[in-house]
Amino acid sequence: MSRPVHVVMPAGVRDPTRPSGGNAYDVRVCAGLAARGRPVREHEVRGTWPHPDPADLARLAEVVESLPDGDVLLVDGLVGSTAPGVIRRAADRLSVVMLVHMPLGHAPSTPQVAQRERPAVVAADRVVVTSEWTRDWLADAYRLDPRRVCVAPPGADLAPVAPRSAAGNRLLAVGPVSRAKGHDVLVAELGRLDDLDWRFEGVGSLTVDPGTATGVERWAVARPARLTGPLVGPQLEAAYASADLLVHPSRAETFGMVVTEALARGIPVVATDVGGTREALGTTEGFGRPGLLVPSGDAGALAAALGAWLTDAALRRRLRQAAVERRRQLPTWDATVARVEDALATASLAGAVP
Repeated sequence: MSRPVHVVMPAGVRDPTRPSGGNAYDVRVCAGLAARGRPVREHEVRGTWPHPDPADLARLAEVVESLPDGDVLLVDGLVGSTAPGVIRRAADRLSVVMLVHMPLGHAPSTPQVAQRERPAVVAADRVVVTSEWTRDWLADAYRLDPRRVCVAPPGADLAPVAPRSAAGNRLLAVGPVSRAKGHDVLVAELGRLDDLDWRFEGVGSLTVDPGTATGVERWAVARPARLTGPLVGPQLEAAYASADLLVHPSRAETFGMVVTEALARGIPVVATDVGGTREALGTTEGFGRPGLLVPSGDAGALAAALGAWLTDAALRRRLRQAAVERRRQLPTWDATVARVEDALATASLAGAVP
């Protein structure tokens, strides 16, 4: 029988009030590995990740040190990247695979975060990332050998193609209402399009960035806009089903699972061209990209893209056709799990006890 894989994740990965792409990825990988017959042991560790205090690091160390020699450790980078000492010690007796959703050093809130992340990532036997962009960033910023990195893009669950309105004016944003996700830019540019007919729905937490959320809530009061807070299950499905266009003006993304979630329903996308978003959006033969990419920080370009979508029926038609075609090309979660399992199987066991 295969050695157990111990998956260390932040506490609350299944909390419906805090949905995130990273949480969803972790949960799907755990379920997928178990379905493939791999013994999986989940360990959710409480802490203020990625800014742990000494007590948080002590809890993590206690969990990792309790694992039997020679077993496999798959650790979410939100936790593991902050604890280089724990990871280095673990690598002496375990096979360690780091799952990096977003390199903390890419946009660190404090310099100390990046200083801790590099030695932690380098200490792992293998690193799993969700996009080629992340692999290349780690190779450049941390001098990490790309051959030690496994790219396992998130899968997508196909859903019925969303019904289309004639006007194409139902706009949807999915993600925490925050500056990081670009909501401040989005509402400013939608405000410049008040002469056009549009409806906006924002799905996501209102507590991650209270300052930005409060401003967006005030903006929404006087406009055809509503903020729902986080949604999961049938409620989230209904939000996608009632959308014509996903708007995703994020300032930083390693992949952007909401992009493929929209494409899985044949919904085109307007997004900022950051990180791995271009990979998530993809392209198709004959119809091109199933959406429009705009430069990050270029508010005028975002307004122009939204204006073009709202006023150009031919553009809407082409992008919808491209989205339906791209829907057929999206990777499955089975493919994602297979790539992660390959990383687990090929992780170096040097120093581990067989």
